[in-house]
Amino acid sequence: MTKKSYAKVNIFLKITGVKDNYHLIASRFVLVKTVFDTISFVRKDVEDFSILGNFSCALEKNTVYKAYKELEKFPKVKEFFKKNIVKIDKTIPEFAGLGGGSSNCATFLNMVNQVCSLNLSKDELAKIGLNIGADVPFFIYEYNSANVSGVGEIVEEFEEELINIEVITPKIACDTGKIYKNFREKFYKELNRNEVKELFSTNSKDILEKLSIYEANDLYLPALDLNQNLKEFETSGWFFSGSGSSFFKVFKEN
Repeated sequence: MTKKSYAKVNIFLKITGVKDNYHLIASRFVLVKTVFDTISFVRKDVEDFSILGNFSCALEKNTVYKAYKELEKFPKVKEFFKKNIVKIDKTIPEFAGLGGGSSNCATFLNMVNQVCSLNLSKDELAKIGLNIGADVPFFIYEYNSANVSGVGEIVEEFEEELINIEVITPKIACDTGKIYKNFREKFYKELNRNEVKELFSTNSKDILEKLSIYEANDLYLPALDLNQNLKEFETSGWFFSGSGSSFFKVFKEN
């Protein structure tokens, strides 16, 4: 079994508050169908759950491993992964604001649910995924475009034509925790609730035509404050995804 694990970008990202040490957001997530990892289940007898892939983190910190630990209570799952390993071909840059780890986690959960006939609903899978990462529920539902709020658990499909997105990822380390902390300490401002309502009802192309990079993503200024080199990539028509370091724009075909 093989499945593509797509990247995402944030068309806009607003921080609406803090709850239990988690930041509350209002955002439009859009899949990028041209940027993806590939996850496969490969037949092989093994003693322990095994992932084959090029990762920068220890196995225990891998989102797919964490997803497996959430599902190993099901006998079918444990048995399946004694006879199969997980192979992940990575092309989504890590720690780039593109949701690669969350996408891998969600894709794995959906695949296991199918291949092991667990019959879990999307809502049940999303709850499991939320234990692992705030962006996971969006990828569970497999919407092309969605309004995401709360800590990431509220995912509402936004019906629009899928836009072609071009992405660049500078080799600049953007520490998500430090960027959020910098936002709280230096850039926090009261949010206009009507602005969020309007953004949630506006299609992505119109949002990108109307807003600047600074207006679209609340995390861009705090990220720029900590990483001045990001300024080199701040050109007309480009926007910032998540906490970076990826930039994106609408790809216009000739």
